[in-house]
Amino acid sequence: MPLKRPDPEYRTCAKASAMKRIGVLFGMENTFPGALVDRINGFQMPEVSAEFVELGGVKMADRSRYAVIVDRISHDVPFYRAWLKNCALDGTYIINNPFWWSADDKFFNYALASKLGVAIPRTVLLPHKEHPPGTTDRSMRNLRYPLDWDGIFDYVKFPAFLKPFDGGGWRDVHHIHTREEFFTAYDQTRTLCMTLQAAVNFKEYFRCYVVGQEDVQIMSYDPRVAFHERYVKTPPAYDPALLARVEHDSRVLCRALGYDLNTVEFAVEDGIPYAIDFMNPAPDADLHSVGPSNFEWIVNRVAELAVRRAMEPRPPMELRWNKFLSGA
Repeated sequence: MPLKRPDPEYRTCAKASAMKRIGVLFGMENTFPGALVDRINGFQMPEVSAEFVELGGVKMADRSRYAVIVDRISHDVPFYRAWLKNCALDGTYIINNPFWWSADDKFFNYALASKLGVAIPRTVLLPHKEHPPGTTDRSMRNLRYPLDWDGIFDYVKFPAFLKPFDGGGWRDVHHIHTREEFFTAYDQTRTLCMTLQAAVNFKEYFRCYVVGQEDVQIMSYDPRVAFHERYVKTPPAYDPALLARVEHDSRVLCRALGYDLNTVEFAVEDGIPYAIDFMNPAPDADLHSVGPSNFEWIVNRVAELAVRRAMEPRPPMELRWNKFLSGA
């Protein structure tokens, strides 16, 4: 007896179930999310489609409709972060891993990088200036008092930067030149946990986009000027050996941390690229700040990465840094 061909409604449902959907989760961005969706759909792959995520109340252990989600905003919205973890439980691949992103901090990054052979400025983690909410001086009975400030300053030296151990966007960052300036700034940090890091007297400065832990776009950058002017449109020629080391160190850091999308910033002093910021898993990708050439590169690489993660068999997301320290 010949097999009965499925009716059109069945074929439509089967096709929909086989479709690999890529969701883009974003906030105030205007140029990158739409360009990313258009680029993925522009590949015209019948088994892949991209769309903006839309969700409401989330049922416990609810099935995910997405093979891949590109996350640009959950660091600011706990509801989104919790939903992404629920999606990961159902096998969705999330760029970037929400479990590790939730646990990561910049001081850990510095310590890990130093063990991996990447140059890092001298850095010290400092206790909170004010007790965190819900704690008192009795909560701090393991904390040495007074701190050995002379020892800390002798190690880090001035000038230095006082900055949050897990912050971003240059918020609550203080450029310190003397111990008097330090204590004035430290008094303003409230309950934030801070690091004190030696300043790099840099000649060159790079901001590197790293996509898929492999593709690296080295961008000349100047953090001292207005935000919209920081990406240098006509950079000078650089020593090829310096660029090679910057590219190598960018890959080392992102592979060890497991970030599929990240930026790594290097300040170069006396030919040594010091990695000073490499916890940017939702980095600026706006056309008007990065410029048309960088924007095109970022959109292409992230679109290709999302499609690759949707189509290829892959292991579950995991924490990565321990095997790099063991020499794997």
